[in-house]
Amino acid sequence: MKKALLQGRGLTKVFTQGPVKNKVLDQIDVDIFEKDFTIIMGSSGAGKSTLLYALSQMDAVTEGTVTYEGKELTGLKEKQMAKLRAQEFGFVFQQTHLVSNLTLLENVAVAGFVSKKGSTSQIQSRAQTLLTQMGVEKAENRLPSQVSGGEAQRAAIARAMIGNPGLLFADEPTGALNRSHTQEVLDLLTALNQSGQSILMVTHDLRAAVRGNRILYLEDGKILDELKLPAYQAAQDRQREEKISQWLSKLQW
Repeated sequence: MKKALLQGRGLTKVFTQGPVKNKVLDQIDVDIFEKDFTIIMGSSGAGKSTLLYALSQMDAVTEGTVTYEGKELTGLKEKQMAKLRAQEFGFVFQQTHLVSNLTLLENVAVAGFVSKKGSTSQIQSRAQTLLTQMGVEKAENRLPSQVSGGEAQRAAIARAMIGNPGLLFADEPTGALNRSHTQEVLDLLTALNQSGQSILMVTHDLRAAVRGNRILYLEDGKILDELKLPAYQAAQDRQREEKISQWLSKLQW
């Protein structure tokens, strides 16, 4: 039986602007399982990114609880939560958010220093190893402005992995990339998952969704349905895409 790494119960998020209240998440119960590649899909405005931010506690919920490995996160003070995020979670976004005046290597290493997992030399060595694994070791001494979008995103994944996170959160990580760079990033995320990394990813792209083994479909702030798939194999890419497309069509995506 799979272990529930992260659990959300009764997750509700209401945005208030003057007299208007917009309920973006509506009493969601969800488990994210260890070693899964979980995908969140849904129509625009369904609450996909809001759910990811709620589960990672990057944003507080209006109601509900989030538990990570048996520890409730929703009651933690911000300093405690920031420490836990640095040590247990990794984040990859649509925009890389790399520090513009630091090299790729420095960007990755700085995140390692924040996680406080290892000595300075150990962190620097791991940063170089990760950049090599991501295929951007030749660009490690370049600034973000001196590399391609795909290289920058691969460096951002290395930064997210520097602290050996229990869970990697990815919010539309290929949304700003061209087709070839999208393929590179998805291949890296897939390889990480196949080596045991738990991943939770928001996407609207079928090419990205096929990489998951579990897809949650969000609509009007609720999880409307889910689709389970076997572990990804590149040879079955087209069949997986067709299966997901048919499922989404039934949900009127």
